[in-house]
Amino acid sequence: MKNELIVNTKPISNFSEDVRTIRTNIEFLMSEKEEGNKVFLITSASQGEGKSFVISNLACAFAKNDKKVLIIDCDLRLGRIHKIFKTSFRDGLSNLIAKYDGRVNINNYIKHTNIENLDIITRGTTPPNPSELLGSDRFKKILDKLYKKYDYIFIDCVPVRGLPDSLVVSNLVDKTIIVCKYGIIDQDDLLETKKALENVNANIAGVILNDVPKKKNRYGSYNSYYSYYSKRGLL
Repeated sequence: MKNELIVNTKPISNFSEDVRTIRTNIEFLMSEKEEGNKVFLITSASQGEGKSFVISNLACAFAKNDKKVLIIDCDLRLGRIHKIFKTSFRDGLSNLIAKYDGRVNINNYIKHTNIENLDIITRGTTPPNPSELLGSDRFKKILDKLYKKYDYIFIDCVPVRGLPDSLVVSNLVDKTIIVCKYGIIDQDDLLETKKALENVNANIAGVILNDVPKKKNRYGSYNSYYSYYSKRGLL
């Protein structure tokens, strides 16, 4: 199985340098007034745009910068964070939410990775009602507990188009970031995704363009792509 944690295995690569640039740009997005902002939802317009790959490497970059980081897999249907970190998806978020009563030990559902400072909560058993679980008071209370334990929390959730899960979760986080894959998404798709998030008052921080050909920009600078779309009224 291919190792997708390039920031960890190839820290000197162009890709890893670009991810660290994204990390720096995210840090600069936080004004002094927003220092408490540390929970990020990472979503996309459609399936197959690489959000799980991006979020895993980005979280790894933050962890290597001496930050205590947690990834929560909120894609309770097809989440694959467990595959990237080569562990089981069982005993994960859906199981925790279903059982949580204030006395359940959340630590039992947190999996430590082989990367220092980086923990994950896998998606758990696929439930019949993912959006209802994610919109429940139990999940809000779980996030409140985790907020006190970590410097940054990155939430991986389903694509916006066609499913309500990311729209539900966007109201529980500080910032939302959209991942787009070069050559897949067009401007209309991105505008539609942005509009859906804005309709639920999501705080959109920007866009990460994934898988840009090397002749274009290697991987995609967060800052340049953010500026590109902000000038066109997208962000």
